[in-house]
Amino acid sequence: MHPPVRLAAIDMDGTLLPSFGHEVSRRNAEALRAAQRAGIVVAIATGRRTAFATPLFEKLGLRADMPLITSNGAVIRTLGGEPIDHWTLGVEVARGLCGLLRGFGVLVFTFDKPGRSELVLEDLSRASGRMELWVEANRDAIEVVERLEPAFDRGEPIQGMVAGAVHPVREAEKAIAASPWSDACECIRTEYPARDLAILDLLPRGVSKGAALARLARRLGVERKETLAIGDNWNDVDMLEWAGQAVIMGDAARELRAMARLRGWKQAPGHDHNGVAVVLEAAVARLVNAQKQVTEGGRT
Repeated sequence: MHPPVRLAAIDMDGTLLPSFGHEVSRRNAEALRAAQRAGIVVAIATGRRTAFATPLFEKLGLRADMPLITSNGAVIRTLGGEPIDHWTLGVEVARGLCGLLRGFGVLVFTFDKPGRSELVLEDLSRASGRMELWVEANRDAIEVVERLEPAFDRGEPIQGMVAGAVHPVREAEKAIAASPWSDACECIRTEYPARDLAILDLLPRGVSKGAALARLARRLGVERKETLAIGDNWNDVDMLEWAGQAVIMGDAARELRAMARLRGWKQAPGHDHNGVAVVLEAAVARLVNAQKQVTEGGRT
């Protein structure tokens, strides 16, 4: 039997957030607060950048020291803005990936600085259609440049991204695997089949949600078996594999749900049915019960 949860890492899109909009539901928000009150460290683990994620949680009454694992593990900060960890993709690697990947979809690089120029790309028109929602959500941070390579003169990016239809993005992943850059970066794919949209994140070597969660747990003195991870997509897999207690969302892709059954991961209700709250409420109840047993045992 698993011990009570002391650290819970929760994905955002497709897990904590609903299908439409970027508002955490009332029940999910209360579950986050209840977990914190019970002594569980709640960490958000997302492919989104910090500047996008932070405003979604600032108004929910959560602790300022809540960790945010963003850009798929490249940056860890607290909700209050205190830095914890940070990694960058080398300039030489970024330039090499530009030459390799331009033909596969929209190529974007992220710099860890707020405001316009945080996201840099060459052709905004290619991001129309299936990426229109992403463009609208990030418009204030986007800078369009004639060519990407000179943008790296300003510093090292924290990640790159190729986005487009599912098949070309999968081909981009194969192209990297067969290239000289295969050992220089991590490729983490996220897919939304209903929209025929895939995102291939290009990260510094050794960076992922799972690696970031492992580092955070060590920093907090939390054991793997006391760590819970909740996710729904391919970029959550290594986080789910590392955590001693893993939960996949009920509306995750069929292949992921099959993987979950083989690996013994639990399944939560879908993200539009407060699946995160269901899992956290059970975790809090177990923790409170364990604490009560310890207290009562000390009285005998």
